[in-house]
Amino acid sequence: MKKVLFIVTTVILVICFSLFLAIYSFQEKLIFFPQKLTEDHQFQFEQPFEELSIKTTDGTVLNGLLFKANTPKGLIIYLHGNAGALDTWGNVAQTYTDLGYDLFIFDYRGYGKSQGHITSQDQLFEDNRTVYNELKKRYHEKDIIVLGYSIGTGMAAKLASDNNPRLLILQAPYYSLTDLMNHMFPVIPAFILKYKLETNKYLKGCEMPVVVFHGNQDEVIYYGASLKLQEEFKAQDTLITLYGMGHNGMTDNKSYQHTLKTLLD
Repeated sequence: MKKVLFIVTTVILVICFSLFLAIYSFQEKLIFFPQKLTEDHQFQFEQPFEELSIKTTDGTVLNGLLFKANTPKGLIIYLHGNAGALDTWGNVAQTYTDLGYDLFIFDYRGYGKSQGHITSQDQLFEDNRTVYNELKKRYHEKDIIVLGYSIGTGMAAKLASDNNPRLLILQAPYYSLTDLMNHMFPVIPAFILKYKLETNKYLKGCEMPVVVFHGNQDEVIYYGASLKLQEEFKAQDTLITLYGMGHNGMTDNKSYQHTLKTLLD
């Protein structure tokens, strides 16, 4: 019996070790789901836009779209979710340009027409800083708003904490990716996660106001993550609950649009 238990335990440990090793080695494929576009892809949108190519510190070229408002009050830098590419993400722009803001949205490495592939958290942060610095050549920082959605919220919080934009907006944020993984997959040890994306820690370095929008029916990033973030807010930070809202389609939510207009006005 002892021999059988030893064999069973060994097999279980080997299986667990192999599983955890696979998760560690291939976690980019578990977190990021890029849609590739051909280099000659022609974007089609029913509003004015400019296609920009921004070279990162290691020479990789990121592809982005700058949508133009008629009389811009400033710029919104939009860090999108973990799937798709600019051919579909660009559809969010109209909401913001209608409110009088230019909007810049770009594809992370390996997404759309952007070169390379994601290999580390620090690489993502450095790419975002490069994009931000490039856009500061066109806009005063006091007129820049950083907005992140879903996977982009942690990156947006980090970017804002390292700079001084006018405002940080987070749509459906996680407390941290570690916290989200523990919530969804408690049997997986947190130490194997390379992408911590600690939104809660980054917010501590944000001197600008922070506004969080989260649907209380979010089935991907649990609403309680924003309640946990709220416990650590500064006096000028705000959580706005979108009742009945799930994870997708927030930009088209009428309550979100109404609140956003009030906020930006």
